[in-house]
Amino acid sequence: MPPVPQRWRGICETGTEFNTSYCNKKLIGARKFSQGMKQVGLNISSTDDYDSPRDYMGHGSHTSSTAGGSPVQHADYFGYAKGTATGMAPLARIAMYKVIFYSDGYDVAATDTLAGMDQAIEDGVDIMSLSLGFFETPFHENPIAIGAFAALKKGIFVTCSAGNSGPRGYTMLNGATWLTTIGAGTIDRQFGAEVTLGNGSIIVTGTSIYPENLFISRVPVYFGLGNRSKEVCDWNSLDPKDVAGKFLFCDYDDESSQFRQMSENDRYGPDIAGATGAIFSEDDAEFLHPDYFYMPIVIVSTKDGNLLKNYIMNTTNATVSVKFGLTLLGNKPAPKVAYFSSRGPDRRSPWTLKPDILDPGYHILAAWVPKRGFAPIREDDYLLTDYALVSGTSMSCPHVAGIAALLKAAHRDWSPAAIRSALMTTADVIDNADGRIIDMTTEVAGTPLDFGAVHVNPNKAMDPGLVYDIVAEDYINYLCAMNYTSQQRVLTNVADNSSVYRAVISAPQGMKALVQPTALTFSGKNSKAEFNMTVEIDLEAASVTPQSDYFGNYGFLSWYEVNGRHVVRSPVVSAIAFPET
Repeated sequence: MPPVPQRWRGICETGTEFNTSYCNKKLIGARKFSQGMKQVGLNISSTDDYDSPRDYMGHGSHTSSTAGGSPVQHADYFGYAKGTATGMAPLARIAMYKVIFYSDGYDVAATDTLAGMDQAIEDGVDIMSLSLGFFETPFHENPIAIGAFAALKKGIFVTCSAGNSGPRGYTMLNGATWLTTIGAGTIDRQFGAEVTLGNGSIIVTGTSIYPENLFISRVPVYFGLGNRSKEVCDWNSLDPKDVAGKFLFCDYDDESSQFRQMSENDRYGPDIAGATGAIFSEDDAEFLHPDYFYMPIVIVSTKDGNLLKNYIMNTTNATVSVKFGLTLLGNKPAPKVAYFSSRGPDRRSPWTLKPDILDPGYHILAAWVPKRGFAPIREDDYLLTDYALVSGTSMSCPHVAGIAALLKAAHRDWSPAAIRSALMTTADVIDNADGRIIDMTTEVAGTPLDFGAVHVNPNKAMDPGLVYDIVAEDYINYLCAMNYTSQQRVLTNVADNSSVYRAVISAPQGMKALVQPTALTFSGKNSKAEFNMTVEIDLEAASVTPQSDYFGNYGFLSWYEVNGRHVVRSPVVSAIAFPET
């Protein structure tokens, strides 16, 4: 990489298992912030953390490599997802700010997080990525909201995770309007295993990420037919003498999905009574997490599970063969809204759509700490890995950070608001099956309160045509409820040519929207035009009954370029704001 820019003011601090020689032209800064915890008498653990910027758990390595990791060939997770691992902005430089340590308290972490953000601003970062969040408080009490506003005034783009408390509404974190808040979606890649019935007449593919390139051949199958506890493989009811050395068939085809009702401790149970492995029949594979078990686990659809069950019930000495380590591409539909992704509205600012956008955050392959056991294969026996498959909005957030770095490099004059606008107004609203993006939990179409402006499209964001640009003073006016309201917006032409755009409103029953004027003319690059939009909602006409799940209905305001190719699209959402209890 070329020399570090002279404008960079950051440093690399020394500490436990970390010294300045670990920094280079790629990792140009590394600091830790622990004065807050030390002020209240807490010490950094010497067994479960490092008193240095070094990453102990793997979270920081994973997120930073996602945002700006250099290309690495032959990366994989025990044979899954083989290929070249590349960050979103592989030529970007990275500075790490470690602000949370093992056993941190909430207030302590808040103090150190704000200190880290202030230092990052002083050091001269361009993009700030925070895969963390704090309980939603008034903005003047929220360290990330405070730090991000200071960053905004310096032209620094700040992106944050929405949180992992979905799928219910009002679970958002990082809802300040000046933040770019990211939800998590799936990608069109699935990891699995191939299950072949003993006679070879039926072969099905299931979900699995068991971390061994393993082939199990012609193993006897056990199914506890007639005893529901045994049918669902309740480990407390299984007799080790019946299941030892066999592959279990666990039938979860009922709607109650008993697996969802188990406690986390149950899920992280030991090997099931000495069995060789297990096949779960369950459509909601996302809730089963194969890595919860210290044994080979495969999840098949209820449809395929019925095939297996019929074979087992009608075959003497039934057997199965299982081949692990499959990576399946081109799965449809994708993306879906991940079940854990926190949903809007934001409790502190429900008038602004949150989350802003959806990004990949489900089973994402990225770097991991090499000396920390990660993949369970037996109780108290974990394999080491340089790359890990991890899910969460922590994983989706750095995708946007890297994309924002690319946009900033291409458009040096764009403000943080312009970058966010470009990402949102060019987002894809259709999945790879040509349908509306669905919710993983319900398997029906999601809403903007689940996925924001929908799924990011980096290439389209590079050339959005128009952007909604906002400066710090506008946010102040918004917070003061003066001058800037939810009805008034300003568009800026970022294309090189003059243009005319016409408004097209797609409104559902019960929503009436009016835009004035209906056409905007731009004389050239950076020219601006104003419009007003008024929205009326009739929930009764829309046949919507307000429920605890907040949602009313939604449509879109789209600006179409006349005799051009640009489309600038924004969701218009109605939701029910309930008072806090």
